[in-house]
Amino acid sequence: MQDVLPADRHYWDMIVEQATALAQRYGLERLDPPIIEYTDLFERGVGTASDFFVKKEMYTIEEEDEASITLRPEFTAGFVRAYIENGLFNQTQPVRLYTIGPVFRRERPQAGRFRQHSQFNVEILGETDPIADVEVMLIAMDLYRSLGFKGLEFQLNSTGCPECKPAYVEKLKEYLAHHEEQLADVDKERIKRNALRVLDSKEPGMDQLLAGAPHIADHLCADCDDHFAELRRTLDDLDQPYTINFRLVRGIDYYTKTVFEVWAEGIGAQAAVCGGGRYDGLAEAIGGPATPGVGFGSGIERIVLALKEAGVAPPAAPVPPVFITHFGGETKAAAVRLATQLRRAGIGTLVAFARGKRSMKSQMREANRRHAEYAIIIGESELVEGAVMIRPLRSDDPQTQVPLSQIVDWLQQELQ
Repeated sequence: MQDVLPADRHYWDMIVEQATALAQRYGLERLDPPIIEYTDLFERGVGTASDFFVKKEMYTIEEEDEASITLRPEFTAGFVRAYIENGLFNQTQPVRLYTIGPVFRRERPQAGRFRQHSQFNVEILGETDPIADVEVMLIAMDLYRSLGFKGLEFQLNSTGCPECKPAYVEKLKEYLAHHEEQLADVDKERIKRNALRVLDSKEPGMDQLLAGAPHIADHLCADCDDHFAELRRTLDDLDQPYTINFRLVRGIDYYTKTVFEVWAEGIGAQAAVCGGGRYDGLAEAIGGPATPGVGFGSGIERIVLALKEAGVAPPAAPVPPVFITHFGGETKAAAVRLATQLRRAGIGTLVAFARGKRSMKSQMREANRRHAEYAIIIGESELVEGAVMIRPLRSDDPQTQVPLSQIVDWLQQELQ
């Protein structure tokens, strides 16, 4: 877990602003599911063969005489539950949703992965058209382009459906059985739970071994094959670069048909910045009506790390342009009143704190460190005259005296 310090918050604000603007441009509405769900939702939806259960990655609370509850390890199952429970299937379909918030996974610590991390999550529910898959993918691609990533492309695969996937899994198991002596223990265990996960193996020698494995694209049923073909035609028509990667699978059981990742250049060995896909059987798995869906999630911490590795800096954070100095006593009280007046007029303002006497030189040094554009000096003579002295700090212009009654208008004109 980590603290998000002010310097990194500038990255976060940039990412959240871009993500929110994109979601709204694509017609998505925000839905915020609860952080805690019944564990049964993830048992049925995510699947007990997923890493969340096998590797004990979930934070689960077992209470006496109460149903087990779990801090959400991902968003999609909660979105589908909310869609069913709140009758969103009665709205005009498809329902386009997004959210930004934390998820919790007891993962092995590594760069860009935290046990509490935040995701930008997008879901389109109630639509089987492969164009919905394309829209979800384009939201992800547009986000990373807008943030300044280079060399972006999709990694793309189809994992089939319940009609064709089982036959392919058997062919894959048969192939792996002929090479069992070359498999690490972890991959032998994966074959028992979910053989597709072996395709994602990072064990030594697996690249060479899997080069001869059967490709699921060669074993798709007619419906999955047509879906995948239209998806690719649309990406071609839009000049969106992609690579068919038969080893691309997801670590959660509910995926069907499309799976994808977005890869970027210049961010170190881990090129993927997000992943997602289609999950047409998830609603039925958690006890609801058949509801197709497609979506993706992207960890914000991972994006921040990738932006730093790529040398992309966030825009400079806005700072209050006005710093008010004073000499204590009545001038301090006047400084506080003026700061309040300026802030209510929409002008960012800081006032020098000084419980005792504090030199004007010290206050001016702070004004410069705070990167203020103007220092306002309130002295006793200024109070008598009903005016303040304004000193420009970012130009050679001379300081000038401005009546208190005109200070708001003066500053608003100068700060335009």
